[in-house]
Amino acid sequence: MIPTVGCVVLTMGTRPAELERSVQSLLAQTGVQINVVVVGNGWNPVNVPVGVASHYLETNIGATAGRNAGAAVAQGDYLFFLDDDAQLPTPTTLSELIATISAEKDAALVQPRVINYDGVSELKRRVPRLRTGDVNQSGPATSLWEGGVAIRRNVFDSFGGWGAEYYYLHEGIELCWRTWNTGHSVWYAGDIAVAHPPTTPERFAEFAYINGRNRVWLAKRNLPWVLVPIYSLTWLVITVLRTRSLGALKSWLSGFAAGWLNNGGPRQAMKWSTVWALTKAGRPPII
Repeated sequence: MIPTVGCVVLTMGTRPAELERSVQSLLAQTGVQINVVVVGNGWNPVNVPVGVASHYLETNIGATAGRNAGAAVAQGDYLFFLDDDAQLPTPTTLSELIATISAEKDAALVQPRVINYDGVSELKRRVPRLRTGDVNQSGPATSLWEGGVAIRRNVFDSFGGWGAEYYYLHEGIELCWRTWNTGHSVWYAGDIAVAHPPTTPERFAEFAYINGRNRVWLAKRNLPWVLVPIYSLTWLVITVLRTRSLGALKSWLSGFAAGWLNNGGPRQAMKWSTVWALTKAGRPPII
């Protein structure tokens, strides 16, 4: 039976050429039955290609809630989320990702290797493990790059999808943790590539604040209570040691404080068996 995949492309309409390439790379896929939805986050996605659905959000509700809105209307046994500036290099990329989920024991979520548009340069910072090593080496993943991932629909729905409260940043870690918490595993497919430009979230003015806030929310929403202060303190120390800009550090600390003072949304504490599974996979959830 041919796998059915609901493909969600989130866009603000600011990159029309990249969006066109992204959508066309999805329409070129073989070996899967796809349903493509372009979600306009504060932008009306008119003139989409024939066979592509559009979903208009009047205001920009953030990357996380925007992806959830697309998932709600996309149809398929699997979901695939693709950034509007990312594209699939070959017509078999998506079928290979779905085959990887089926082939790996208990796998439910898979992230491919990320390459530059030139097809040669590897984006090592997108490898979801503590020690990058060989970017072509596949293995269990304990964090996630959100720009091109496939997940079983039933698993995604079981925990409510992306954390809408985050807006953006660190939501991939939560998606990864919550997938592990269902008893499934998460896989990094180093043998399958998705193309994406070498951008960094630091380009956004509010990055440092949201980074600090979301680190705390990530802990409060997902970890056993005893690990919440440990995880938060670990990242406080790491950030103080890493940050070279005093202004950026002040902004991060302000977000860190806001994370403690404000409600970050509903809590789904992971089981201790999940803590152990993440530890065995290479990254205990205290870092």
